[in-house]
Amino acid sequence: MAVGSDRATRVTRSGEPGRTGWVSHERYLWHDTGSGAGFLEAGGWLEPLAHVESVATKRRFQNLVEISGLRRKLTEILPRPATREQLLAVHTAQYVARIEELSAGRGGDAGDGTTPFGRGGFEIAQLAAGGAVSAVEAVFSGEVDNVYALVRPPGHHGLADRGMGFCVFNNAAIAIRHLQRTTAIDRIAVVDWDVHHGNGTQEIFYEDPRVLVISVHQDRCYPPDSGLIEERGSGAGVGANVNVPLPPGSGHEAYLEAFGRVVIPALRRFDPQLVVVSSGFDASVYDPLGRMLLHSDSYRLLTGMLLEATGGRLALIHEGGYSEFYVPFCGLAVVEALTGTRTGVEDPFLEDVKTLPGQQLTSAQQEAIDAVAAVVAGIRG
Repeated sequence: MAVGSDRATRVTRSGEPGRTGWVSHERYLWHDTGSGAGFLEAGGWLEPLAHVESVATKRRFQNLVEISGLRRKLTEILPRPATREQLLAVHTAQYVARIEELSAGRGGDAGDGTTPFGRGGFEIAQLAAGGAVSAVEAVFSGEVDNVYALVRPPGHHGLADRGMGFCVFNNAAIAIRHLQRTTAIDRIAVVDWDVHHGNGTQEIFYEDPRVLVISVHQDRCYPPDSGLIEERGSGAGVGANVNVPLPPGSGHEAYLEAFGRVVIPALRRFDPQLVVVSSGFDASVYDPLGRMLLHSDSYRLLTGMLLEATGGRLALIHEGGYSEFYVPFCGLAVVEALTGTRTGVEDPFLEDVKTLPGQQLTSAQQEAIDAVAAVVAGIRG
């Protein structure tokens, strides 16, 4: 099926083109969140640091992919700015206009007081959304088998009328709506493994039976009032929204169990033509904004499970992850899994992390997963 005349441009870095795509752009690294103290505005008793959603994790991830030699095996997908029509298919005209107006001045906040952006932030967020569009186009059209889009700012908390949780525009939702409007695709799934609930994506597709949204996250971490098991969609979309809220402290075995018992069966029953993964690495053990225990091999195995269950039709869109020293190893593991190769890079933290208490499945975690597994039967095939 064609994806329209504005298909993603493919650039081969060396030799034969790889079957895994890679979306990145230097402008993503210029997204300016300014100073802060964690996710709060600096000042008063809070001595300024870099805002927690800073460039470091993304640049270091990109750099590790480069020096590992893996990037030479990837097919580079060049992002282009999302069009106004693409933005307005998800966001209100008033919200888009407000972000554009603030961006033309000195910047501002996207809506919740913790989502700052600087001058020119509108154009960077527009390019991030466009990078997600390019990514899904490349997979759906057969340009590549799968793709990783290292976009910034993130998107999965973005609501139709405001940003929150560091997210300006909902990149994944914009990409999905674009495919729905320009192709005959009728079944797309979202798997969100960010430690925080993907509330924006859930809300946007809550009544849409054509989009299965699955979020595996730390229970009531952020936002604290969303991501509950009972949130299953509404109207025609009932049964097409699945939340897997795991207890804080869940590790490797809990996530494998959640994917094996809930995520993979749901995907197989829904039989999507494309799977979009909201790929946050803040469920990793060293993340300052989560309390989970995943390591690089966890992400490697979860990616492999998704590849096997979906025939490889994956478009991963980068979301959160705030450990400057550990995100790169988790990200590299995912890209290695997508390409089916291993580089010479070894995760120097891995053996220690594997021995930490909490990597084994507990009875409380099993009970939480058992409770969610019951909803899978309600998903439409």
